[in-house]
Amino acid sequence: MFIVGLTGGLATGKSTVLSIFRENGIAVIDADEIARKVLEPGTKAWKEVKQYFGDEVLNPDGKVNRLKLGEIVFNDRDKRMKLNSITHPRIQSSMMRMAFNYFFTGHSYIVMEVPLLFETGKMLTFMHKIITVVCEDHQQLERLCKRNDFAENVAKKRISCQMPLERKVAKSHFVIDNSGDILTTRQQTESIIRLLKHSKFTWYFRAIILIAIMSVFFGVTNFIFKFFQNEPVT
Repeated sequence: MFIVGLTGGLATGKSTVLSIFRENGIAVIDADEIARKVLEPGTKAWKEVKQYFGDEVLNPDGKVNRLKLGEIVFNDRDKRMKLNSITHPRIQSSMMRMAFNYFFTGHSYIVMEVPLLFETGKMLTFMHKIITVVCEDHQQLERLCKRNDFAENVAKKRISCQMPLERKVAKSHFVIDNSGDILTTRQQTESIIRLLKHSKFTWYFRAIILIAIMSVFFGVTNFIFKFFQNEPVT
């Protein structure tokens, strides 16, 4: 099994592309979905966030108000680093556990959506291929304003804090342009699915795992054989 990293910019359409992979029967891991679970009321991360940021970041039902929390940490580097130290290790470990589960259930590859894949660099080592989702600059701005109810200046500032899409594209193996309609995006995504389906890397990886398991098995068997062979007869 190998891992395909899916990334892009804010509001470029990563979730749309991820849903197309899912519709095609590909195992996917959604970092945003996991981040929500990590901060569910009662979890360790939720308790630490509540203790550090106070009740002002919680909704009446106790759930974390992610927009409010985002506003706080976006304008305060120290608080942003604190939030990252609480959530990122838990998100990453949860993602890797899911990846291992998919490996042992026989999936040839999985798609892992990581918004800040290039910015943090922590998950890059695990990625065999990387897909970046892009769209026109004005579309990204409009979509972000509409989705998060941001003023234009706020949206521009948020976008500028991420690595420019051009640099992400240059570091990627595939690019999906989500500037058009859903059909065009689907065609691009399914074209990549066909290419990944015929990748020989998954068999190469499985062969290495098989050889490693066999080596351990025969090593243990040989040790047991020699042990009993040398054991004195009573």
